[in-house]
Amino acid sequence: MSKKPTLVILAAGMGSRYGGMKQIDGVGNHGEPIIEFSIYDAREAGFEKVVLIIRREHEEAFRKALTDRVSKNMKVEFAYQDMDNLPEGFTVPEGRIKPWGTTHALLACKGVVKGPFAIINADDFYGRDAYRVIYKYLSEEISDDHYAMVGYLCGNTLTDNGTVTRGVCEKDEEGNLSRIREVQKIIRRNGRPYFQEDGEWKPLNEYSLVSMNFWGFTPKIFKQVEPLFANFLKEHLDENPTTCEYVIPTTVGELVENGTCSVKVLSSNDKWFGVTYKEDKPEVVEKIQKMKDDGVYPDVLWQ
Repeated sequence: MSKKPTLVILAAGMGSRYGGMKQIDGVGNHGEPIIEFSIYDAREAGFEKVVLIIRREHEEAFRKALTDRVSKNMKVEFAYQDMDNLPEGFTVPEGRIKPWGTTHALLACKGVVKGPFAIINADDFYGRDAYRVIYKYLSEEISDDHYAMVGYLCGNTLTDNGTVTRGVCEKDEEGNLSRIREVQKIIRRNGRPYFQEDGEWKPLNEYSLVSMNFWGFTPKIFKQVEPLFANFLKEHLDENPTTCEYVIPTTVGELVENGTCSVKVLSSNDKWFGVTYKEDKPEVVEKIQKMKDDGVYPDVLWQ
């Protein structure tokens, strides 16, 4: 791959648990959202272009809150997760207001992204080392059908303010992803993770590797994902028309299982944190300010 890697950010979610557009809600002392620190870290790692996957009606809000500043230092483009951008033969069910999930969002940047790219969530803080690791892989190792993910320890990805969903990963002796399963309703109890299954709370290994939606792909992923998305709609649309979602960890798990691709599991020395719930925000604000005080970030990001 000779093209310069691109950073793609999933920013079209509705923030129902958070109660607003958490993608651009300020957590820095100058109103910077988490996404801005992610872009800054990516720029420090070598990325020069960012593609924001958003809902079309939110573009003006993103420009005012973020991209007018960022575009002076990074090339910024938008891709739009339109509800009616569906495979042939499918239409949006009456009453549907939610996007179709992160796999559908991934497909929204088909034709916009032309070379290797990393894709992340807008509301997760991954740490600068993660961007260095993925940038190196995208620049030196990635090829069609040989992708990558940055994994985190499950115990380091939980919130004290509610349950979360995580893609729990297993890898083979060569360090490639061998299996990924979506585990819902994970909660921290007495400092340890538990998940709910069949009405019971069961312990989950805090050292389990989980996906936080930090992936490295080539544009070939679009062609591989399209038939899987169509199959998902065929199987789930009738039974759950207004809320069914198809997410990237599930999709990648299917691709790995059927031998379509391999995924190198990379790791980062940094600790993840994020704003799943509104109650998470004060802790995130405190952590961001401490990093500014410690000189990890300048007081004003873009000089």
